[in-house]
Amino acid sequence: MAELSQAGDGLLRQAFAGDTYNSAVYLKRTFSQCDVQFISGLGTDSISQAMLDSATAEQVGTELIGRTDKLTIGLYQIHTDPQGERSFTYWRSNSAARQTLSLMNEDAKHALCSMDMVMFSGITLAILPPPEREALWALLDNLKQANVKLVFDINYRPALWTNRTEAQQSVKRGIEYADILLPGVEDFSQLFELTKLPDIMAFCQAGGATEIVLKNGAQEVHLYGDDSARTVTIEPVKKVVDTTSAGDAFNGVYLGARLSGFTMEQATQQAAACAGFVIQHRGAIVDASQYQTFVAQLRQA
Repeated sequence: MAELSQAGDGLLRQAFAGDTYNSAVYLKRTFSQCDVQFISGLGTDSISQAMLDSATAEQVGTELIGRTDKLTIGLYQIHTDPQGERSFTYWRSNSAARQTLSLMNEDAKHALCSMDMVMFSGITLAILPPPEREALWALLDNLKQANVKLVFDINYRPALWTNRTEAQQSVKRGIEYADILLPGVEDFSQLFELTKLPDIMAFCQAGGATEIVLKNGAQEVHLYGDDSARTVTIEPVKKVVDTTSAGDAFNGVYLGARLSGFTMEQATQQAAACAGFVIQHRGAIVDASQYQTFVAQLRQA
């Protein structure tokens, strides 16, 4: 999607972002040895091409992206309050991403079956019309049969769903596909009215996930894996500017760390540190040179 954020003096800054795209960028920036592909739909117009060029500049693969001359990319604007908490206004009815499965050719589907991991999110589910969502379930069935590890971030955004019941049914099905779950406590309180940690963990475990990373805002991360549970405390950020892609950055760095051989605890610590850096800057994706400097310092610490 195209992202609009405040630039001061009544001006808006344009960038390109989106939850799974943000995760792909931060994964690649932090663990350059990983081969990262982004899956979506784009138009053939100039702004769609600019987003494709942006992904290429980030060394995120675009070979699996389908394109159409009938649609374009979505648009959203970030609104932040004095505490840096964000809300969004979306314009995405004409977004090619809503036709991702229809635009994906058989070669792309076959290529996905050779991946180590494939991540999808609640926003992925929310923006797809029912026929496209059914096609996604069929694709996930094939990936499961090919032993691809499936990763699901609930990322519940009420404004994107027709109604809460539809969201509950789709998210529960997504949880059942997941080998790795990356939700937030807020997702469960808003969507399923679950607020207690044991109830949330039991809900997640019932779906069959073997690795659960439950984020509780800026406080802590609750982990479940290898048949044991533990908690990692998060060092709070003193000055929060924009929380837009905190969870996305966390997800990308966590998955990159796990693919690189780090333990769940080590991956969580790295992911939380990088997310903490990101929320001290405006927009979903921070300046690349600033981020790389931070990562280099983190590795030397």
